[in-house]
Amino acid sequence: MLNGRVEAPNAFVEASAIVSSSSSRVRPDDGLHGHRIHPANMLRAGLAEMVGTFFLIFTGTATAGAAALGKSTAGTPPDSLAVALAFGLVLVALVGALGQVSGAHLKAAVTLGLAVTRKVPWRYVPAYLGFQLLGAVLGAGATWAAFGSVVRDKAHLGATVPAQGVSDGRAFLVEALITFLLVFVIVAVATDQRVPATVAGPAIGFALIAAVLIGGGVTGGAVNPDRALGPAIMSGTFTSLWLYVVAPLVGGIAAAVLYDRVVGRATAPTMTDGDPQDQVGAGNRSLATGTPQGTTAT
Repeated sequence: MLNGRVEAPNAFVEASAIVSSSSSRVRPDDGLHGHRIHPANMLRAGLAEMVGTFFLIFTGTATAGAAALGKSTAGTPPDSLAVALAFGLVLVALVGALGQVSGAHLKAAVTLGLAVTRKVPWRYVPAYLGFQLLGAVLGAGATWAAFGSVVRDKAHLGATVPAQGVSDGRAFLVEALITFLLVFVIVAVATDQRVPATVAGPAIGFALIAAVLIGGGVTGGAVNPDRALGPAIMSGTFTSLWLYVVAPLVGGIAAAVLYDRVVGRATAPTMTDGDPQDQVGAGNRSLATGTPQGTTAT
């Protein structure tokens, strides 16, 4: 394991050159959850991204479509909270299921943010983006198949469009901000080895729930280019589609860069032995996490 992160599949352990648990630095080709992407593993990792994105989009758009059509499982139909919960809960499950295989990016903004910060090699980005988009299109298609043509005709397969009276500029700002929130949390909990591995899934899921709740009433809360593209392609709904592609990429890359280059380089203040900013030993218990630290700031 890589400081508590899961290794690549056994067949590729040697080729992936996993660093020892004593190392605290993330190599340039480390991805989420310490996953190391090797060319021999590319197809399998890409398929994992496709499967994960498929279920992320299928779960979310099916719930949104059911809400729009007034469908119910028991009791009242799903509401706006149910849509946010559906996206967040399935993401927790998918991060746990696929993090060790592909890193469970499942979002173009995450993949590009990691590439910009040199945690994923650029040569692997096109394959990841392609598999993610294919999964999103198939996920929206599955919603169509599950509910029939009525969900495409009346709910547009859960496609995201700005709310009535919301300008493209305001929608762009909201999508950029909520994607910033999600990617900032992802990069923090899944690439910083000081964070316990068990924190990643719940933190990422809660961040997505919050992002969808914030943006839902303004933009539909896409938080992901593929979340917008999949239903748009399958339903033919292209209203303001450009902003759902560009804004999340801007927000996601900005979040990844801020954490990687600035915030993530900080050392948490501790209860003993002074302030690490004064280049004094930082003690052995973090105020933030309560975990052993014992490092000297540089």
